[in-house]
Amino acid sequence: MRQRLLSIFGGSVGNLIEWYDFYIYSAFSLYFAKAFFPGGDPLVEQLNTAGVFALGFLIRPIGGWLMGMYADLRGRRAALSLSVTLMCLGSLVIATCPTYEQIGVLAPIVLILARLLQGLSLGGEYGTSATYLSEVATSRHRGFYSSFQYVTLIMGQLLATMTLLVLQRLVLTGPQLEAWGWRIPFLCGAALAVVGFYMRRNMVETEAFQAEAARPKEHRPMRELLRHPRELALVVGLTMGGTLAFYTYTVYMQKFLVNSVGLSRDQATLISVSSLFFYMLLQPVFGLLSDKIGRRPVLMGFGVLGTLCTVPLLTSLTQTRDSFTAFLLVMAALVIVSGYTSINAVVKAELFPANIRALGVGLPYALTVSLFGGTAEYVGTWLKVKGHESWFFWYVSGCILCSLLVYTFMRDTRHQHRFDAT
Repeated sequence: MRQRLLSIFGGSVGNLIEWYDFYIYSAFSLYFAKAFFPGGDPLVEQLNTAGVFALGFLIRPIGGWLMGMYADLRGRRAALSLSVTLMCLGSLVIATCPTYEQIGVLAPIVLILARLLQGLSLGGEYGTSATYLSEVATSRHRGFYSSFQYVTLIMGQLLATMTLLVLQRLVLTGPQLEAWGWRIPFLCGAALAVVGFYMRRNMVETEAFQAEAARPKEHRPMRELLRHPRELALVVGLTMGGTLAFYTYTVYMQKFLVNSVGLSRDQATLISVSSLFFYMLLQPVFGLLSDKIGRRPVLMGFGVLGTLCTVPLLTSLTQTRDSFTAFLLVMAALVIVSGYTSINAVVKAELFPANIRALGVGLPYALTVSLFGGTAEYVGTWLKVKGHESWFFWYVSGCILCSLLVYTFMRDTRHQHRFDAT
């Protein structure tokens, strides 16, 4: 039990560091947008930075494919160590990149390359991390232990937002943040990733991988993966609505509160920090609930409430000017989304046998997140620019409805899983 807990801690802390590195881009984009995309319209600058954010997601399927095969061939620990190394390099490049004023068009090109490197890292992180945490957990508490992937994912986003809050209120002025202060969190992220690398190098390998590696066989991961078309389709359907809702209420919400609700940057940051903190605490609760009543009822709760409540919640947000009311509305949305985020990793891991588990979880998930989650901020901002912001609300609701149909007809993986399959 002690070794299991240490392994979960090591995998989770590394996951936290990776997501912190990835999310500081979004948290600080309000300040460094003009450094790479100079222009007179702040909304257009944000549209450009949102586009680069989306590009970081477009390469995630390649990361999920390469890192998934590597994890299934060489081990979960080796893949997780490589993933955090790539993230470190991406953060270091952004922290030291010259501005548009200094090197012209090369500045946004370097920024894009760094984000692609981070996207490659994160594409491999999700599937391998989900696989690792699921495999080191006990069968009775697999939902609870696996929920810590999103605990640390949210903690990474929370840490990024808190870093912004501290720099905003205690350390630097607005002009200082825009001039050079935005580089500080990227430097911190690169340093933390080095710590994450050494922690992951000392983790134990999972018994499931060791048992699979001991079997003599020809390793053809893609051919083996294609023997599970139903499971691949399930991962896409499971992810579509949940990932769009997650990125809408977390990554995009801070800018939504500024640009659409009309709150100040400081108010939006404070709401993001406080709501993310409570949201983080909900993940083990829902994970434990899924161990008691099953995965499917928890997913169904998200699907039904997400479909019915998304448009009213987002519409109500645009009509309020009170920060506490805005916090309550965001918190209500995050309670609903917890039905997906807390258990989506373990559900996907339970669909595949050990020899292709990391690849089976990571590749279709990364493809779906690239199409829906990574573009949420860009689509929302673009529709606002075009004067049709409410269309985005219906778009989110419609995607959740599609996922609800999948939840309705899928089996409950708590009772019918592939953890004993070869």
